[in-house]
Amino acid sequence: MTSEPSALPTSAQGRGERMNGAQAVVRSLEALGVTDVFGLPGGAVLPLYDALMDAGKLNHVLVRHEQGGGHAAEGFAAASNQVGVCIATSGPGATNLVTAIADAYMDSVPLLAITGQVFSHLMGSDAFQEADIVGITMPITKHSFLVKSAEEVPGAIAAAYHLASTGRPGPVLVDITKDAQEGMLDFVWDPRVDLAGYRPITKANSKQIQAAADLIAEAERPVFYVGGGVNRAGAHEELLQLAELVGAPVVTTLMARGVFPDSHPQHLGMPGMHGTVPAVLALQESDLLITLGARFDDRVTGKVGHFAPDAKVIHADIDPAEIGKIRPADVPIVGDAADVISDLIAAVSTSKVSRECADLSPWWARLRGLQEKFPLGYAETSDGLLAPQQVIQRIGELTGPEAVYAAGVGQHQMWAAQFIKYERPGAWLNSGGAGTMGYSVPAAMGAKVAEPDRVVWAIDGDGCFQMTNQELATCVVNNIPIKVAIINNSSLGMVRQWQTLIYNGRYSNTELNTGHGSARVPDFVKLAEAYGCLAIRVEREDQIDDAINLALATNDRPVVIDFVVSADAMVWPMVRQGTSNSDVQYALDHSPEWEGE
Repeated sequence: MTSEPSALPTSAQGRGERMNGAQAVVRSLEALGVTDVFGLPGGAVLPLYDALMDAGKLNHVLVRHEQGGGHAAEGFAAASNQVGVCIATSGPGATNLVTAIADAYMDSVPLLAITGQVFSHLMGSDAFQEADIVGITMPITKHSFLVKSAEEVPGAIAAAYHLASTGRPGPVLVDITKDAQEGMLDFVWDPRVDLAGYRPITKANSKQIQAAADLIAEAERPVFYVGGGVNRAGAHEELLQLAELVGAPVVTTLMARGVFPDSHPQHLGMPGMHGTVPAVLALQESDLLITLGARFDDRVTGKVGHFAPDAKVIHADIDPAEIGKIRPADVPIVGDAADVISDLIAAVSTSKVSRECADLSPWWARLRGLQEKFPLGYAETSDGLLAPQQVIQRIGELTGPEAVYAAGVGQHQMWAAQFIKYERPGAWLNSGGAGTMGYSVPAAMGAKVAEPDRVVWAIDGDGCFQMTNQELATCVVNNIPIKVAIINNSSLGMVRQWQTLIYNGRYSNTELNTGHGSARVPDFVKLAEAYGCLAIRVEREDQIDDAINLALATNDRPVVIDFVVSADAMVWPMVRQGTSNSDVQYALDHSPEWEGE
């Protein structure tokens, strides 16, 4: 969705302080309460960077790559539940933000991306470092603004911030020409935003709430299918109250880890391709899916036509486009998760008084049996190298639930989702929908800026780490002491796992030569030391705890631990792509026989 400047809200009438457009950007961000921005300067955004020199309330973090700046803003937003802000110049600076913008769009992260653009009279002439970033980002933003005059800067920034943070959160881009940054205006801050056609529904229809309460009362095998929308809505307390009221099992998707405590007896874990067996089969065998802020992603459903075949569906989401997109809903509910869940609490409470509800004890007996028979675990490695699951589990156990854990993408991401116990929202950050390699280190950096008093771990793979590790320089220079655990299996692990299972061990271009032996390329310890970090290599089981404890005790600089782990370790359980969740495997060549259990 794009808009010409004439459609943008403008600053209030009347004379205000005289300043240029770049100064108005800074003043607008400060007025919105923004405290930290991540960016990298260039020619088309020089006026803005000059104005940042005089900013009194903005902390600018100079990143080493614009993609890192975008992911850092994402990490800031995800950890704090505030809008993350990043800045880049025109052309390649702006296009380097595209991956982070797409990532934020897929995961509903509130992100404000500000880019410089060439002079308006040069647009369309293939000027130096010109790129149509508004057009490029049209499919991956909630809205993209093009600002060509200084007078429209305050209104554009206010509107972009409002769009990013309301309704279904997401990224918004404001592209500002250089002449708009240099032009003068009378700055008057008037944050009232009235965008035609933008009226997100937050309050649910009462009839739909009652219909959902009726289905909940009748269901014998209900499951709460909880997605990242509950996390973005800050509705964890309401969710806990509703779940305990209903007494049904809860599964939390990859994007919802921590929104319901792992330690709670009703929690079955994560569903999906690498979910726990009880969580996967609870959805599959249910007669009612109470779907809150989830979108029936293919990684959860497997072959969608075979997913939860006997279940009716309550689907609550703030984005009406998600409801019925993948699976038809028997009771569609459009609204903010916190409001919807609060209304459901009231309706279910009334139902419990006025009618008899179904007995869930046989359902729980089935699920407890699955939990007992198929606990989450891992096997010893066959090559004598470390088990990556053990490493990640010990990081979680020694650090605790108050930390923030940001993962890259691949095997280590799944193990981090499985083997660390999450007790609170905002503790788990990852790239879920886009699956972006390189997310972890800059996202952890952004999270540490947002939450400086928390321990922040970047749990990364040796492949992901090499995409954005230059942000360690940013961390050192800006005193952002994150901890980085490289789960180094010397390969692109998840791709290798698929090659093992599907391509008969034909390992085409997945060996990275980073792990065991003297010919490491690169040597991660030397690399981290060159950046000014404390660097540790761990190759034996008896070194794991000491290394983690040393990292936790070191807060004057970033810490990088190179955990050399087995390349043969696999992520289990697993539902192969394109198959039914009923075909979940929990070990190599071992698919349980569910019939008759």
